[in-house]
Amino acid sequence: MRVALCQMRSGEDVEENLRIAEKLVREAADGQADLAALPEMFTYLGPAAGRAAAAEPVPGPTTERLAALARERGMWVLGGSVIESDGEGVYATSVLLDREGALVARYRKIHLFDVDLPGQSPFRESSTFTPGDQLVTHDTDAGRVGLSICYDLRFPELYRGLMVMGAEVLFVPAQFQHETGKDHWEVLLRARAIENQCFVAAPGQWGTFGDPEKRRRSHGNSMIVDPWGRVLVRAPDEGDGVWLADLDMAELRRIRQVLPALQHRRLGLTC
Repeated sequence: MRVALCQMRSGEDVEENLRIAEKLVREAADGQADLAALPEMFTYLGPAAGRAAAAEPVPGPTTERLAALARERGMWVLGGSVIESDGEGVYATSVLLDREGALVARYRKIHLFDVDLPGQSPFRESSTFTPGDQLVTHDTDAGRVGLSICYDLRFPELYRGLMVMGAEVLFVPAQFQHETGKDHWEVLLRARAIENQCFVAAPGQWGTFGDPEKRRRSHGNSMIVDPWGRVLVRAPDEGDGVWLADLDMAELRRIRQVLPALQHRRLGLTC
């Protein structure tokens, strides 16, 4: 399974963000990717006050555009997160489309990023978003994938649950803060891969965003980690682009056989 990570720097202009996302997905297809993954907030990354205007139903305009690309290029597409409006709720929602363009899975971000980082204004995702409450996995033609988004990465029980549900590839589309990412991003991604003996694929945002006086910056460094914890591919701190890696599912099964830690669990199905 060849996975492409599409790293980008989204802004306030939804149409421009979608144009860049479509360009990157086409580049991924040109690289023979089976699945192209976009980062969190790829449709809109601006002041929180603008999120409501960028919200849309799922399925809706953005999923239709991703579906057209999936059909055109015969590939899977993961929309890292769109701002989904559903009744009175607004969700950070990851969407998975199959090779025929069907919307086959939707995951609503469970853990919302409410923090006070040094030197920055408080960050409150809960002021906009409603948390999801469902773990989501889905079979592809190469293996079962598990969906998550950004801040979820700090909650290992979520990924253990996805593994128990059969996931072999864990997706972590992100808009990870540079302040924490420089110390935690790679460590957490590799930990989730090692402890669950899964591939971890994490497409990210890069660069400054939002109000300049708030000094916020996305970490970049999109990467794919194998079940042994080895980094297969890593993007730089900055720059749009597509980074590809081939995921060897036979190697995953070999690792699970020679180091059968997942069979030695004693604290219950989800531990």
